[in-house]
Amino acid sequence: MILDLEKTNKELHSKTPQEIVKWAINWAKNPVITTNFRPYESAIIYAVTQEDKDIKVIWCDTGYNTPNTYKHAEELIKQLQLNIQLYVPKQTASHRDVVLGIPDIDDPAHKVFTEQVKLEPFRRAMKEHAPDVWFTNLRKGQTAFRDSIDIVSIGSDGIVKISPFYNWTDKELDAFLEENNLPNEFNYFDPTKQLSNRECGLHA
Repeated sequence: MILDLEKTNKELHSKTPQEIVKWAINWAKNPVITTNFRPYESAIIYAVTQEDKDIKVIWCDTGYNTPNTYKHAEELIKQLQLNIQLYVPKQTASHRDVVLGIPDIDDPAHKVFTEQVKLEPFRRAMKEHAPDVWFTNLRKGQTAFRDSIDIVSIGSDGIVKISPFYNWTDKELDAFLEENNLPNEFNYFDPTKQLSNRECGLHA
């Protein structure tokens, strides 16, 4: 399917997230959703699995999540019976802590760290599953890059990226989670970003 991004996004701006998901699922041949179980992830996971309960849910676990995040992930996996596809770094966090640690973002070693714990597992997952559509929970206002995209975008790899909640606020998501009895968890740590407005390298 060839998408006219400008026209498509203009049409989708009047649609609900659920309608956007349904539209994408209807033409996608091999869709996936990625998650790291950060705050508000349960919204996108719920919306997508309502349309395709067996969709592959790719979780690239850095190995540095908080105990709260792991408990939240297990709760959501069980509640929504998710088809989790788990990808982890090739080196354990304990081993890396000895030889590299978690470098500061200004340290040249931080690029190596990010490659090991996030980028390599992500590329491995995408290569193995070869999706044509990738559901994410990117939202406007999160970073400068994310402000530059829209509900539908196409990455350099040619994968169509769908962000159904792109224009939603935290307040709107809070209401969505409450309405659908979905858990949320704010005690979250991404060692590759460290700053909330910094990109980790997956989406740019």
